[in-house]
Amino acid sequence: MKKTAIAAALAGAAMMPGVGHAEHHALSEYELIDRSELFGNPVASQGRISPDGEWVSWIAPDEGVMNVWVAPASDPANGKVVTDDRHRGISNHFWSTDSRYVMFVKDNDGDENFHVYATDPRSGETRDLTPVAEGARADIMGVSKDRPGIILVGLNERNPQLTDLYEVNIETGERTLIAENPGYAAWITDNTYKPRMALAPKPDGGMNAVYLNEDMTPGEVFADIPSEDMLNTNVVGFSRDNSTVYMIDSRERNLAAGIAIDLTSGERRVIAEPSKADLSGILTDNETYEPIAYSTNYLKDEWTALNDEAAAEIAFLQENLEGEFSISSRTEDDNTWIVYEGAAEAPGQYYVYDRTADTLTPWFATRPDLADAPLQPMHPLELKSSDGKTLVSYLTLPPGSDPDGDGRPDEAVPMLLWVHGGPWARDAYGYNTVHQWMANRGYAVLSVNYRGSTGFGKDFTNAAVGEFAGKMHSDLTDAVDWAVSEGIAQKDKVAIGGGSYGGYATLVGVTFTPDTFACGVDIVGPSSLATLIESFPEYWKPFLAGTWFRYVGDPSDPAAREAMIERSAISRIDDIRVPLLVGQGGNDPRVTKPEADNLVEAMQAKNLPVTYINYPDEGHGFQKPENRLSFFAAMEGFLGTCLGGRVQPVGDAFQGSSGQVLAGAEYIDGLETVSSGG
Repeated sequence: MKKTAIAAALAGAAMMPGVGHAEHHALSEYELIDRSELFGNPVASQGRISPDGEWVSWIAPDEGVMNVWVAPASDPANGKVVTDDRHRGISNHFWSTDSRYVMFVKDNDGDENFHVYATDPRSGETRDLTPVAEGARADIMGVSKDRPGIILVGLNERNPQLTDLYEVNIETGERTLIAENPGYAAWITDNTYKPRMALAPKPDGGMNAVYLNEDMTPGEVFADIPSEDMLNTNVVGFSRDNSTVYMIDSRERNLAAGIAIDLTSGERRVIAEPSKADLSGILTDNETYEPIAYSTNYLKDEWTALNDEAAAEIAFLQENLEGEFSISSRTEDDNTWIVYEGAAEAPGQYYVYDRTADTLTPWFATRPDLADAPLQPMHPLELKSSDGKTLVSYLTLPPGSDPDGDGRPDEAVPMLLWVHGGPWARDAYGYNTVHQWMANRGYAVLSVNYRGSTGFGKDFTNAAVGEFAGKMHSDLTDAVDWAVSEGIAQKDKVAIGGGSYGGYATLVGVTFTPDTFACGVDIVGPSSLATLIESFPEYWKPFLAGTWFRYVGDPSDPAAREAMIERSAISRIDDIRVPLLVGQGGNDPRVTKPEADNLVEAMQAKNLPVTYINYPDEGHGFQKPENRLSFFAAMEGFLGTCLGGRVQPVGDAFQGSSGQVLAGAEYIDGLETVSSGG
C-alpha cells in the first residue's frame, strides 16, 4: 500500500464584520453574517483523490472564478490551478480511471447544452472532447475502469430528442459511434460500454426496459415499469463481470428497495429493504461492484451496512464524525477514501480516511470563515397535513430566540416558508445557506416536503398527481397554520419563496391564498403550467408522459390546457395583493424567460408591486457568485421591508453582476441606483 499523508491544506480568513441592526431583543447580541461569506465562492469544495492515489484535487477560486486545483497527495499544500475558466466557473470534476486526466462538464451560460472537457494536470491543457454543433448536448453515460482512457458519451446532435452513444478517446478526442438511437428514452450499458438494454416509452407514461438485439432493435422485456413507479425505479449498475443488474425498485412495494437480478437465471434477490424511507444511496465493493452498504433519508441520512467489513467502516466514521457523511472518492486499491462531513451548523469538511492505518485526517473546510459565525441548529419535524399525511419538514430559528433549544421561540417571529424545487426532489437536514442567512436576519425558516417530494415512498410521490395548486399547496399552508398556532410565526408576517417549483408555489401562494402571505420571492418559477411544458427542451420529451403529462396534463389537449392555466398564477393576477420579487435566468431552458416576462407585464398592467431582475448569462438558477450576491442582496432588502428583519444594505452588491433590474427598483432600498445593465 502507498501511504497517503494529507494535512490541512487550506486556511480560513478572518470573519468579516457584520452591518445592520437587530430587531429582536436577543438578536442584537449576534453578529450579522456578511452575505459574501454565505453566497460567495467557497474557499474550496469537491475534494477528490485520483484512482492511483498519487494526486488530490479540488475546486477553488482563481482570480475569483471556480477552477480545478491539483496537488501531489503527499504534499497537498503545494497545489496548482490546472484549468483557466475566466467566465462562469467549473462546478464539478472527477478523475479519469487511469488517473491521467481531470474531467468536467460545462454548459454555456446556463443553457444546459453541456460539453465534456478533459484537463491534463501535468501540462494544464484543457480540451473539449465534444465539439458538437451549437444547441447539441453531451452527457457522460459511462466511466469504467475496464475501459481506461475511454469514456462513453451520449449526444443528441443528430436528433434533439434522442441520445446516440459514442466512445470517446480522452487522449486523442477520437469519437466512435456505438449505437444510433431508434427512439429509446434512455440506454442501459454495462461496464464495457455495451448497450444491453434500453427504456422504451409506453403510452400510459410507463417504460419497458427491454433487452437489445445486436442491431439495437428491442428484444424481450427485462422490466415493465408502470407510470406510478417511474420516479422510484431505475437500473443503477452491473456487477463487475456484467452478470448481475442492480436496481432501485419500487414495484410491488411502496418504499424503493435494492434488488439484484441474475441475468442468466433471472433470479431476483432483495439486497436492501428499507422500512422508513426510499433507498437513496449505495456504496459498492470496489472490485466486484456488489453493494456493501446503503443509505436512507427520512429525517436524517442513515447508513446501513450489508457485511461485517462495511459495518466496521461505517462505525468508525460515525464514531469520529459528528455530522452526516458521504464518500466522495476512493482509490483503486480502496485504501484511501475522501470523506465529506456536513452538519446544519457547519457548511462542510473534507477528510482523508486511511483505511489501513485507521486514521481520519482533516483536509479542508469549504467555508472556514463561518466556523465562528452564529449558525443555528436545524430542527427536523413531522407535521401533519389536513388529510393526515406526514410532512417531513425542517425549521431553523433566529439566534437567541430559542433559549430552551426545543425548536420553539420564546415569542413568535416573522417567518419565511422556503419551498424546494422539482417538485420531484426533497428538502433534507444539514447546512442550508438560505436557512442560516434568513435566521441570522431574524426570521424563522420552514421547509416542507409537500406531497410529490421524493424519498418517502411512491405513494407519497404519486399523491401529487392532479394536485398542482391543490393539495400540494395546501400541504404548505397547513404547515404555515401549524407554525402560527405553535407560536413560531407571526400570522401577518409570513413570506413564501423558492426556486423552480418553489417559484411556482410562491406564485400560487400569492394568487390562490393571498391572505396567507405578506410577500413572495419567485426564482425561475413558471407563471403558466401550459407554456412551461410547451417550451421544455426536446430531450425532455421522451419522459413527459410519465412525469409532467401524468401529474399536470398534456397541453396539446385543449381541455387539459385550460385546466393547467386555471392552476397557474397568470390566470389570477387580479388576486395578487402583496409585493413580489422575481428573479430569472435569461438562458433558462426549463423555465424560459417569457414565464417571468408575462407575469411581470400582467402585474404592471394592474399597477401591482413587482420587482423583476433578469440575468442574461444565467440559466435555471444563479451560478456566478456576483449574480448570486446581487439577487440575494435584493431579496434581503425586499424581505426587510416586508417582514421587518435585519438588512445588510444592497451597497455595491450588483458590481460585476449581469443583473438587469427590469421593473420595480423603487420597492427595494438601494436598488434605485442600480443600472438596468447590472
